[in-house]
Order: sequence, then structure tokens, then C-alpha cells
Amino acid sequence: MNKEELRDKRREFLKTSALVAGGVMLNQFAFAGGHSSTDDTIKIALIGCGDRGTGAAFQALSTKQNIKLVAMADAFQDRLDNSYKVLSDKFKDKVDVPQDRRFVGFDGYQKAIALADVVLLVTPPGFRPTHFEEAIKQGKHVFMEKPVAVDAPGVRKVLAAAELAKQKKLNVVVGLQRRYQANYRETLKRIQDGAIGDVVSGQVYWNSGGVWVKKRQPGQTEMEYQMRNWYYFNWLCGDHIVEQHVHNIDIANWVKNAYPVSIQGTGSRAWRTGKDYGEIYDNHAVELTYADGSVIYSQCRHFEGIANRVDETFQGTKGRVYLSAGNNGVLWDHKGKEMFSHPTKGNANPYQTEHDELFAAIAKGEYKFADAERGAKSCFTAIVGRYATYSGQTIKWDEALKADNSLMPEQLSWTANPKLMPDENGLYPIPTPGKSKII
Repeated sequence: MNKEELRDKRREFLKTSALVAGGVMLNQFAFAGGHSSTDDTIKIALIGCGDRGTGAAFQALSTKQNIKLVAMADAFQDRLDNSYKVLSDKFKDKVDVPQDRRFVGFDGYQKAIALADVVLLVTPPGFRPTHFEEAIKQGKHVFMEKPVAVDAPGVRKVLAAAELAKQKKLNVVVGLQRRYQANYRETLKRIQDGAIGDVVSGQVYWNSGGVWVKKRQPGQTEMEYQMRNWYYFNWLCGDHIVEQHVHNIDIANWVKNAYPVSIQGTGSRAWRTGKDYGEIYDNHAVELTYADGSVIYSQCRHFEGIANRVDETFQGTKGRVYLSAGNNGVLWDHKGKEMFSHPTKGNANPYQTEHDELFAAIAKGEYKFADAERGAKSCFTAIVGRYATYSGQTIKWDEALKADNSLMPEQLSWTANPKLMPDENGLYPIPTPGKSKII
């Protein structure tokens, strides 16, 4: 197929996706601000202009396809300005975002999405369900970072939009990048082919020293303070078991090719205490129980000065496996004989691979990626883990998914208050197992 045939195929692909998005009127709207040119440019919009959002745009613009950033949106002017400067300095010919296509505020995402063929959703994860729903409604292909939700209502919204994306043949990639990392892919192929037999147990870890803190500034409203410190508030982050440890939990589900039926565990605030740390825990240890009776142990903690560990191990009826983002994927039989090892040295950067493969498919007019459903279910596994540690109860998956416990504020504005507020000493209420109602 020559270049002109590829262009024609891609134009038809984008046109068909837009038509399916809701009839002629929506198609005309999408094309008025979306893909209406006759060249092969793929227009992208960046929703969420923090460090990870800027990194995602950097990776998209670094692919081999003819891509142009045409719109940006963020709640904060300074974040958008910083991101624009970084990206326009690096990709002068690929960034075309004049002032009237830079949208600041809580509703800017709708305007930016309308201008693109593909949207990058990289805000704090509490906003992801609404932004993803809107992108699919408008008929856009999507890259969205993990996690894709922070509570059961958000997961249900993502699952509904994921089903619509499949119907419209819209490509969706979720930033669980181990799924795009060579040592994981090659090792998982062998596990799924039966190399270690039936997986009966496993252990997954993300133990590290924690993340940044941003001090409260004079004159900040409570909404701005929580937005600036989004990692420490569940309506924005979901706790670090969801925001970070979801990577390892996703590997457990991938290895099992299933999702847990129930989860129980424990957690607390042991090291990271005080008003600077919002409401989240600094450690979680949970057991994921699957329908076949197998149990995967999951541990994450944010303590300074600890022995770090970020990896996964699993035991099967014929052998065992070790996996890590920074080390080889290795399989052994029960006698300790190495059956397979895939080195990480020389592997492509999986963050880049996500975008390389997504945009290659779009450029060819192919429907190839439908990550949203499994991304939502792995995120929900982590969310149920949080429900279990906060409540001290064994939580059943099916019951938790029905929960009507949205964490989102009733109103999104700088003067509105989030649902969680500090006391007179600036301290936030902390979930207490056995006492707090979680779902």
C-alpha cells in the first residue's frame, strides 16, 4: 500500500469513527474542529499539562507519524504555560497551539477534545472517567494514563465508555506500560502457553520512599490546595495503592488472566502522618482471591529509608517466574533450572512504545487497541484493595462494583469545597478500620 492509499484509509477511518459518534450533526461538529484537512496530519489535544502530561505529549510527538499538537487544557494556567514552553521549544514544527486553543479551567477539556483526532488524558485520575466519556462521545481515539478512576461510580462510567469505544472502533491505550514492555510481553506469552502450569500463588510489590509535597500557600482556597496536592486526596488520586501500585496489581491480573472475586487486607498511616499528607494511607497489604481459589499477595508502602522493592513473583504447578520493569523476566522449573530469561537491556522504552503502536495503528486506519476495559478492571482491583484496608472488611468484587460512593465534589469551581475538609487544626479525617463506612 502506497502513502496515498494509506492516507485515504486513515481519512476514512477517522471519518467513520466520527460518523458513528452520533450522526451527521456530531460528525460536522467533530470535523469543524477536528480532522478536516487533506494531508496526513494527526491532530492531538493534551488534557492535563503537568509533568506526566507533558511527558505523554513528548512521546506522542516523538513517534514516526505526522502528528501535530493543536490544543491544550489544564485547570491551572501556570501548568499549561510551562508545558507549552517545554513542548514548543522541543517540537517547534509540531506544536501549533495559539492562545485561543489553550483552555484553562475545569471545563476546558471539552473544547480541546473537539479540536483533535486523538486526545491524551493525563489529569489527576479523579477526572479521568468524565474526560474519557466525553472523548468517546466526540468520537476520538484516546491515550489515557492510569489509573482511570478512583471509585466504583467512576469505574462504571469508564466501563460504559469502553463498550461504546469498541462499537465505534476507537483505539484506546491505557498507560499501564508494562503491557508494552518486551520482557513482560515475552515472559507472559510463555506463562499463558503453560510454561509454569497453573498459577496458584504470587506476590506483587511497590515499596518506595513516597512522593512530593506542596505546602499550602497564603490565599489558596481548599479546592486549589487539594488540586495542587492531588496525590494525598482520594477523590483525585485514589491513594497510592490505586495511583501507583496498580501497575503491579495489573500484572497479577494479567498472569491470572482473571480478576479477583474478593479482597481483604490491612493498612495504616505509620510513617507519613500530619496535615501535609491529606487522608491517604502510607502502607497497604492485601490478598487478592481469585475464583479458582488462588491468592496473590499485594504490598505497597511509602516509608523513607526502607528497602525498596518494585516487582512481581508467581508460583505455578510446574515452576515459578520473576518479573520487574528494570530486570529480566525469568522462568524456572521446580528444580530451579532456568527455562527462559528475557533481558531488559536494549528493550524499547515502554512509555514510548505505547505511543508508537497507538499512532502507527491510527495512521494505518486500523482498529487495534481496546485497553479501557481491562485498565478499568485492574484499577478497580486496586480500589477494592483500598476499600478493604480502610474498612477492615473482606470486600466482594461484585458487591463493591455496585457501590454508590462517588468521591467527586458536588461542584467543580475554585470557590466550591471538596467533600473532605480539614478540621480547625488543618488535619483531615483518616479512615479507621472497623469504624469508617467505606461502601
